[in-house]
Amino acid sequence: MSTISEELIKKNPIFNPAGNDDTSARSIIKWSTTGLFNLNAVKYPWAKSLYQVMVGNFWLPEKVSGLKDDQRDFTSVLTPEEQRAYKGILSFLIFLDSIQTVNLPNFSNYITSPEVNLILAIQAYQEAIHSQSYATILESVVTPEDRDEIYYFWRTDDILLERNKYIGQIYQNFVDTPNDSTFFRGIVANFLLESLYFYNGFAYFDTLVDHMKMPATGRMIAYIRRDELTHVTIFANIIKDIKREFPEVYNESVILEMTRVAVEQEIVWSKHILGNKIPGINAETTEWYTRWLANQRLSMLGIAPLFPEAIMNPYKHLDRLQDPNADKGNFFETTVINYTQSSSMAGSWDF
Repeated sequence: MSTISEELIKKNPIFNPAGNDDTSARSIIKWSTTGLFNLNAVKYPWAKSLYQVMVGNFWLPEKVSGLKDDQRDFTSVLTPEEQRAYKGILSFLIFLDSIQTVNLPNFSNYITSPEVNLILAIQAYQEAIHSQSYATILESVVTPEDRDEIYYFWRTDDILLERNKYIGQIYQNFVDTPNDSTFFRGIVANFLLESLYFYNGFAYFDTLVDHMKMPATGRMIAYIRRDELTHVTIFANIIKDIKREFPEVYNESVILEMTRVAVEQEIVWSKHILGNKIPGINAETTEWYTRWLANQRLSMLGIAPLFPEAIMNPYKHLDRLQDPNADKGNFFETTVINYTQSSSMAGSWDF
């Protein structure tokens, strides 16, 4: 297993006349390109495929209806425990999308594939849309006082503050000292953020929907989740291409270490924010779900399960709600599948 070097890496120049855009020579990082987006010659076909999916997924939070009904549910249907979890988990999701929007361009500065840079730009746009989605939820569902509490939940919640600081510091270390080690840790953090942290948050809102509560919030989360799946795929492919092209940068032990930390953080957080009084979801089952999900995400990277005992998803309703091919009658997922505001695209980069 390789040990990551501390070699400094340089940002891509805006324009480099001496660069080489030949796809046979191109690499995912550390290549010298001209800076031109020549998208007629691509090396990474997975990026082209994701571009088509991501643009086809275009949506706007203002088009999601029913949030006023969620306001009634929040006030008169949710229990105090469900209200607290709604606020805390939403606060964490807001932080995650905020930090993604700000930090994704930092990764793009070191990616030397124009087709991958293109989809990272789309991802940053989508993360900004997600932030606007949360703002739309808060404006419609909760009071102004609750709104401020949700945005700054971490000011009074030490566990959430530590989570935010942990993720933020990994990104900050990369920005302050861009070398092979901090870059790779940042890429892995991004993958875990998209594939584990977000999805645990989504599980709570999907569970409310399964109990016929907060359906409009569930619709909004379903759109966001659909976007996030493409983001998970982006960074899984970046990691695999780094492994193939730069084995001295890739380090599986770092992935396993960071995955273990992420799982431990999720378990502590779920015990803290969920407890055992919310129908359909609790700290114990979320612990098993998190371990199972971590194994699924590692398998995307070709890595053996970290938790071999976690072989089944304990939340069967999530399989149904999150799989568009499972239950076509689902009252919010069907809407999400059918909602697109862009043209369907074939095998080119063009609309």
